[in-house]
Amino acid sequence: MADDRSEPKIPMTDPKNTDHEPARAPHTEGGAHDSSLTSEASPQSPIGEPEPFTELENLYAENAGLKDKVLRTLAEMENLRRRTEREVSEAKTYGVTSFARDMLTFADNLRRAVDSVPAAEREAASAALKTFVEGIELTERDFLSRLTRHGVKKIEPQGHKFDPNMHEALFEVPDPSVVAGTVVQVVESGYAIGERCLRPAKVGVARGGPKAAASETVN
Repeated sequence: MADDRSEPKIPMTDPKNTDHEPARAPHTEGGAHDSSLTSEASPQSPIGEPEPFTELENLYAENAGLKDKVLRTLAEMENLRRRTEREVSEAKTYGVTSFARDMLTFADNLRRAVDSVPAAEREAASAALKTFVEGIELTERDFLSRLTRHGVKKIEPQGHKFDPNMHEALFEVPDPSVVAGTVVQVVESGYAIGERCLRPAKVGVARGGPKAAASETVN
């Protein structure tokens, strides 16, 4: 006997039938639609290009900055060049300072040797002694000329105004006939190298005479 119970038939949907109701978007809690499922992705906005005038101003500013750096670098290089030249020049002029100062004692001894023979005895001395003294004087002149070639010069303060940068006053000599502050006696010769004092001249200075004329004041 056939079983009257039959399986429930599922209604078939005709794919050509477009009258059926479209599928609804699932509701979320509270009845709101899920916008992430229904909304389409919006196209991204293009990256904005800089304004032409703004870009030109930036280029001008960058150019000015680079120009300033170049000028500063050139100025620093010029200062370095001048400083190097000055240092080289000073090294040539004052590089022999210590050696020249040590050689001054030799020049002093030559002068003492000549001064040790009084003028009267030189006149009455034999030809050999005169030749010996003249040889010492010649050696002194040659030595001083060699010092001069290296920038070392002998200071001749006799009769000049006292200069504290080049002279050292040992005593004062009362002399009303000479302008006060004038060097009237040299005890020991001084020497200069370039524009600097190598050894100050030890001198005696006049006192009691008229004062030096004051320099005129510019109104």
